[in-house]
Amino acid sequence: MITGPNMAGKSALLRQTALIVLMAQIGCFVPAESAAIGVVDKIFTRVGASDNISMGESTFMVEMSEAASIINNLSQRSLVLFDELGRGTSTYDGISIAWAIVEYIHENPKAHAKTLFATHYHELNEMAKTFKRIRNYNVSVKEVDGKVIFLRKLQAGGSEHSFGIHVAKIAGLPQAVVDKANEVLRQLEAASGEGGISADKPLTQHIQPQQDANGMQLSFFQLDDPLLSQIRDEILGLDVNNLTPVEALNKLNDIKRLLLGK
Repeated sequence: MITGPNMAGKSALLRQTALIVLMAQIGCFVPAESAAIGVVDKIFTRVGASDNISMGESTFMVEMSEAASIINNLSQRSLVLFDELGRGTSTYDGISIAWAIVEYIHENPKAHAKTLFATHYHELNEMAKTFKRIRNYNVSVKEVDGKVIFLRKLQAGGSEHSFGIHVAKIAGLPQAVVDKANEVLRQLEAASGEGGISADKPLTQHIQPQQDANGMQLSFFQLDDPLLSQIRDEILGLDVNNLTPVEALNKLNDIKRLLLGK
């Protein structure tokens, strides 16, 4: 069972494993000091997410069809690679299906196939306590001053954090969206501690609406960074109509020096 944050390298690890095993089967050298792989007769993969428009199949239907093909054709020497199985449906359905498939492969009386199962469902880490051949591993990260550093190392133990909002910020989502996501996350975690979401207390009762209708609009004049606030004040204090070209260039140079910390 492989957990870890978004972008940490779980999918890359699965692809790497498939390629190394395939290379070993045909007698190639593999990128390792040593490798004990054994004979593998089939490599099954369920990696990536895509629909099948021509056949009228949704992403989840494609995912389930491929999973069904895998578990119906397992052998003792198979290698099975699952990447985030169940993500195409609701959280509880996804966890339930993923758990059932992992348990089926583990308990299969005819074929104990070697399996790597990458997932964001951290609840599946609990399976290692019940099923003797399941081991938890995670792709490690380090958090420094609110920033995530991807270490690209596989280590023993489960992970309990996906850092999805950090990745959204890295991707360039407006700060207002990231802040709102963090706020919603805090409220949902608090709701979970108070008994969770139910029909009596739906999601809308746990999340406070945006007070400012323009609060989600990215604006230079709404940023909380002290340096940007200082630059904002510099600009607001300018009498643009009475600036000479030279004074305007000097002021622009001052702002540049502020940004560069000189």
